[in-house]
Amino acid sequence: MPTTRDYYEVLGVEKAADADEVKRAYRRLAMKYHPDRNPGDAEAEAKFKEASEAYEVLSDPEKRQRYDQFGHAGLRGGGAATHDFSRMDVSDIFSMFQDIFGGAGGGFGGAGGGAARGRPRGVARGYDLETEVVLTLEDVLSGAAREVDFTRLDVCESCKGSGAKPGSTPVECSMCRGNGKVQQTGLGGMFRMVTACPQCKGRGTLVKDHCVDCKGKGRVPRKRTLSVKIPAGIHDGQAVRVQGEGEPPGPDQSPTGEGVRGDLHVVVRVKRHQLFERDGDNLLMEMPISFTQATLGADVEVPTLEGKEKLSIPRATQYGALFRLNGEGLPNLRGGRRGDLVVVTRIETPKKLTGEQERLLREFAKTENHEVNPVSHGFWKRMKEKLGG
Repeated sequence: MPTTRDYYEVLGVEKAADADEVKRAYRRLAMKYHPDRNPGDAEAEAKFKEASEAYEVLSDPEKRQRYDQFGHAGLRGGGAATHDFSRMDVSDIFSMFQDIFGGAGGGFGGAGGGAARGRPRGVARGYDLETEVVLTLEDVLSGAAREVDFTRLDVCESCKGSGAKPGSTPVECSMCRGNGKVQQTGLGGMFRMVTACPQCKGRGTLVKDHCVDCKGKGRVPRKRTLSVKIPAGIHDGQAVRVQGEGEPPGPDQSPTGEGVRGDLHVVVRVKRHQLFERDGDNLLMEMPISFTQATLGADVEVPTLEGKEKLSIPRATQYGALFRLNGEGLPNLRGGRRGDLVVVTRIETPKKLTGEQERLLREFAKTENHEVNPVSHGFWKRMKEKLGG
């Protein structure tokens, strides 16, 4: 069933995200929730399908335009839930699935898809990891450094990644007889395909006496702390990639962990600010002003992320008028140029008036030829008048 959630929310990107940001967001989710990395996890499978559906729409300019204009209704009959990857970047899909399946011999890479960008063909690559940090708008303005704690699987030092008890020797796999590969036939014997042995996972040997420390897995979880620099101008949902801080290749690819480590993706979450709302690189703020300030004009102080700035309110300012403080927004992530602070006026009506204030306003109302309610009497006085007291 197609998702009804907002596609931008599913991928964790803003509506203004460009094609590269959409692609990066989908890659992270695909690697995290792919069913082959989460066997038997129905929730992960559902999230993978949801992310794939969102990416299919947002990666297609025509579909994205219809979706932006009409929402999900604009995609009905357009096949948005069929996941037609034919219009996507094929080289990127191959690279993506190599990352998911761990590189050499996995996924499409072993079927002629080529090596993933940035590493030689046949070099095993470990899994990417993901963690989150929370920033304030003040952090976004100046950039920040954050310590991130995460746990990753590393090669077991006791068995050097073999999974075997030190001093013991793995035995030959009975299914593939030590070859690590088996031959399968299909379509009545019309073709044959060589795949990794399902029993030994392509290693050719099986461990009988398991290592006590890793229980035969060849990998042990270890906690790690890193200081990560977050650039100024980053948006909620974007990620900083720390190269080589992911996991080493799995034991099925490289028992000793030799090869290329995956990366760590630090996803940024920006806290909601009590005064400002973000719109791209601009900031929006509602500014309460009084009736007299709006009518007669005034110079007011406007709070900014760095302090205060003066703003001149002209005479006859109306509710909802917009004023712009140039360069008081957030820096652009790529160019560094700062956006603006847009101030929206909100005229407040006083809840209590002194006697003199009320008298003056009534005199003013007479000049406008407006009917206003008479002066209110106290509660007990009104009760006595009603009861004839």
